[in-house]
Amino acid sequence: MMSLDDPHAPLLTLLRVGRIFAPEPLEATELLIADGRIAALGRDLEVPVGWPVEVVEARELIAVPAFIDQHVHVTGGGGEGGCGNRCPEITAEEIAAMGIATVVGVLGTDGISRSPADLLAKVRGLRAEGIAAYMYTGSYRVPPPTLTGDLQRDLAWIPEVIGLGELAISDHRSSQPRQDEIERLVSEVRVGAMLAGKRGICHFHVGDGRRGLEPLRRLLAETEIPADQVIPTHVNRHRALLEEAADYALGFEACVDVTAFDEVGEEDISAFEAVSYLLERGVPVEFITMSSDCNGSLPEFDAKGAYLGMRVARNTALIGDWQRLVREQVLPLDQALGLISGHVARVLGLQERKGRLAVGFDADVTLLDGELQPRQTFVAGKRLYASDGSA
Repeated sequence: MMSLDDPHAPLLTLLRVGRIFAPEPLEATELLIADGRIAALGRDLEVPVGWPVEVVEARELIAVPAFIDQHVHVTGGGGEGGCGNRCPEITAEEIAAMGIATVVGVLGTDGISRSPADLLAKVRGLRAEGIAAYMYTGSYRVPPPTLTGDLQRDLAWIPEVIGLGELAISDHRSSQPRQDEIERLVSEVRVGAMLAGKRGICHFHVGDGRRGLEPLRRLLAETEIPADQVIPTHVNRHRALLEEAADYALGFEACVDVTAFDEVGEEDISAFEAVSYLLERGVPVEFITMSSDCNGSLPEFDAKGAYLGMRVARNTALIGDWQRLVREQVLPLDQALGLISGHVARVLGLQERKGRLAVGFDADVTLLDGELQPRQTFVAGKRLYASDGSA
């Protein structure tokens, strides 16, 4: 991986590829990157003689907007079975190898031994290595742990904080928050985000409890909170919850996030199946996103809630399920890209700089081969991953 502080690194990068999807297909086959952003797209682009430019010849590859994963346990999740069941941190290499340029870090069940301060330190560490990393303040718990002691101050004063999450509902591991507590927290986040000029989403972990999405349905039906501030994730835990998610998305014109489970259990529904079902139900593709939940725990409990064991989630299923949606023609490539790029950027409030290949946007570019496998990943114009090990 190239050092971001290398004084000898070229100031310009010219990518020559076979095709470009921005996400819509373009006639252009070249991208010129300058100062971390896309400076030009076209054919036969020329750079003045003597200018410091690196030319990347990748005529056999397809350039697409680099992927965005809005739910990553960057410091590791777990802990439900005690301190011996903590999941490991994720590395910048593991992120970039999947074509992912941007991640949002979350805390989960364990907001005690892991804190928002730990999460912020890891996010800043990933940024130092080149990944575009952000975080949610809070955890499963109500009241949520914060960096400054106040949700609004976290949003206003910490640039990396873009919302609250993952706040747990309909789960035996949650704080069983009352409806009025949920409404107050979402309202605080909304005002804090307005003061900070951020979207300020509230990212809700939805368990397999019988209440399902009821707290969020009530929130949107009984208050003035706009639907685009609330994002339920893990909506494909079981068939009844997925059906409810379709009704929720259609009824409120709201976005739902599907988790690409590393291994699908008896009740879990794969991200491929979940997205296919939502589309069949008439949910617009713009209302659907996918995330990995990687480096979180995949715990198993018995009928009484007793811990049985766990596995560590990975981000490979996210790319695999997404590839399958294109290969099996559920969605064409340009529309499928939104599930892990453009739609996610909009949800997070980053759509003015990420999720597209266009002049002025961040030069976050993933190069795919004919099988849609990531071969090179550029973040802000820096190559962080190459399948041949040249990054």
